[in-house]
Amino acid sequence: MYSPFLSGRLAAIHYIKTDFADGVDFTITSEATGETLWTESDVNAAKVCRPRGATHSNAGVAALYASAGTAVNDLIRLGRDRIKIAIAAGGNAKNGAFHIVVED
Repeated sequence: MYSPFLSGRLAAIHYIKTDFADGVDFTITSEATGETLWTESDVNAAKVCRPRGATHSNAGVAALYASAGTAVNDLIRLGRDRIKIAIAAGGNAKNGAFHIVVED
């Protein structure tokens, strides 16, 4: 399924389990860029993911925090884009929901 067109900073995606089978697999991506927003396998309960993307310097190299080399992540921005949710192993004719939270 696809979300409506969204613009803003992606703050969170809530997976609401209703009668999906246990062990649901899903892949959530940006339609325009194909960027992975959340992918997970064998999910058995409702949960929230707050996706972040790696940041880079203006030289195109990964931005790292201090000498430890820990990646610096930031909110993912969407610009008139739709979010694609693909579900596998959710059970035949089952229901569930995803709530997408975007900051203006």
